[in-house]
Amino acid sequence: MTSNTHMQAEGSVEAAPEELLVEAKGSCALVTLNRPRALNALNTAMRAKLSEAFPRFAREAQTYCVVIQSAGDRAFCAGGDVREIVGWGRDDRERARLAFKDEYALNWLHECFSKPTISLIDGAVMGSGVGITLFGTHRVAGERYRFAMPETAIGLFPDVGTAWALSRMPNAIGMYLGLTGRTIGAADAYALGLLTHCIPAARFDEIKTALADTWPVDTVLDDRHVDPGPGELAPYASLIEKCFSADTVEEIIERLSAVTGSQNEWANAVVTDLLSRSPTSLKITHRHIRDARTLDLRQTLCVDYRLACRFLDAHDFYEGVRAVLIDKDGHPKWHPAAISDVTEQMVDNYFVPMGPDEMVLPTRPEMQAARV
Repeated sequence: MTSNTHMQAEGSVEAAPEELLVEAKGSCALVTLNRPRALNALNTAMRAKLSEAFPRFAREAQTYCVVIQSAGDRAFCAGGDVREIVGWGRDDRERARLAFKDEYALNWLHECFSKPTISLIDGAVMGSGVGITLFGTHRVAGERYRFAMPETAIGLFPDVGTAWALSRMPNAIGMYLGLTGRTIGAADAYALGLLTHCIPAARFDEIKTALADTWPVDTVLDDRHVDPGPGELAPYASLIEKCFSADTVEEIIERLSAVTGSQNEWANAVVTDLLSRSPTSLKITHRHIRDARTLDLRQTLCVDYRLACRFLDAHDFYEGVRAVLIDKDGHPKWHPAAISDVTEQMVDNYFVPMGPDEMVLPTRPEMQAARV
């Protein structure tokens, strides 16, 4: 948990810097993630401030657009503050559920927001960071951009609506990214539609200055866009499609294990990655991404909440966070420990509707009527 105060050297108490800054720059509302020591991980207080700010931006006549940026040079946003959620999950389960519900409602708010939203991303963007950028109108990558949804490594699943986006990527690449949690750079992300522009980070200040003067967003960004060239995944595209289009996680691993020739080493490394992930997370993720093909984003977020509640009631999320982020021993003990031990019935149980405990999001027309 983050302390609200810190001690200066001489012993006086000074308020900790605000972790999310909101300021007006001409006709632009500028939002800054300001937790650089925590790699700008989103906590509940930051999400609450965003949830309050965006409806206000929608109603402000002087606000033409919103820019989201980050402080520090190590990451744009490394995800959500999962240690915060795990602590609540152990001690106050309802508060943990509410935190997930509020996050998914924020994702839907961003999707329905009525003004241009431009994310300037230079560095790693993962998990919750993807959730507050992916559904904006413009996503701009600097040279250090790296995307990942690594939740299966901590016993969770790709949430914040990303299953909807992953399910619509060509050639089963979304399934590959969701199951393995591997990172991709700007070229692959641009080709997959995760980005709208690639612009050197040195020009981000120019962009903000132009938008503060109400220059048209597309013109500002199009004039500075630089073709990122071919992606890192291009040599493996057909192999990814062949393997990750399989009907089960077990068959994906079988197909990868059968790869020979020049791509054998790469395929074996992917298998190693998959076998280190939570078996339950892998099977839930596989089902979720496949199901999301027939859902819209609002429906996907509601399923996200259902799944998140079930993970809070299970073992692997707590164990994954312990092994990766708390004790950092890198040796989680998953339950069940083998992919074959995660039965179809166990997977089905995660997706069963929760009746009156389901999350209900307003429809898009309802959101628009509320002027968000």
